[in-house]
Amino acid sequence: MTGPKSDRPRVGQVLTITSFANPRIKDIRALDMPKHRKERGVFVAEGLKLVTDALAGGWPIEAFVHGTEVGDQQAVQNAAAKARARGADVLSVSTAILSKMVHRDNPQMVLGVIGQKLAPAADVKPGKGGVWVALESPKDPGNLGTIVRTVDAVGADGVVLVGPSVDPFSTEAVRATMGSLFHVPIARVTEGEFLTLRAAWPGTVVGTHLSGAVDYREADYSKPVLLMMGNEQSGLSQRLAAAADQLVRIPQAGQADSLNLAVATAVTLYEIRRPALRLAPGESA
Repeated sequence: MTGPKSDRPRVGQVLTITSFANPRIKDIRALDMPKHRKERGVFVAEGLKLVTDALAGGWPIEAFVHGTEVGDQQAVQNAAAKARARGADVLSVSTAILSKMVHRDNPQMVLGVIGQKLAPAADVKPGKGGVWVALESPKDPGNLGTIVRTVDAVGADGVVLVGPSVDPFSTEAVRATMGSLFHVPIARVTEGEFLTLRAAWPGTVVGTHLSGAVDYREADYSKPVLLMMGNEQSGLSQRLAAAADQLVRIPQAGQADSLNLAVATAVTLYEIRRPALRLAPGESA
């Protein structure tokens, strides 16, 4: 006869792994491939900061991996305890094993296997920040991660990926967010779904485009803004450009024919959010 089931969450195991051929290690390494990330619904965050940011943000964690030789043992132990209390297995591995699991020349000594979270399309609506960024089929993970970080920095509401896009949970994209991934909602929609969202948007829809007739500094951003940015190769498509209330352009004086996507997004976002961005007393000294 069994007793009543406990409602307490599962506490993870503590395991020491000494072989690179261990199935758990192979399984984590397989998450380098988009196919496995999609099938498993998890991704790898490298570094103690990213893992602690994920824990602080309430993201699900499946495994906490640390090297046997770590710099700040207490900080690692504290994070491992939090992860284990949430059901994550804590895996202790040698430096040699961990160095083959990460993607840096100076490898981090902690990584986490984190559950993916995407915002539903219904959440793409004006919030406190008054602006969402819609990225049409971005291809570069570094650009996407940097844009997510910038959205966080300016206090914008979130990012919506339109059409086929780079995986926001790839190692390169996650690293480039510097932890902002765990604070910024990201939604993924088809072009058709986005146009439905655009039709219901209660503010201004602005697109950046080389044929834009309005200086981005002179556009009207007084209402909630849906900012549309095209991809790195071809910019904003004609279909999405036609859906904009305003097409704006960033003036250039040199020989470059365009700006990097992340840079252009940052420049425009800071202009949109300029009235809300002020140094706190004492910060200007």
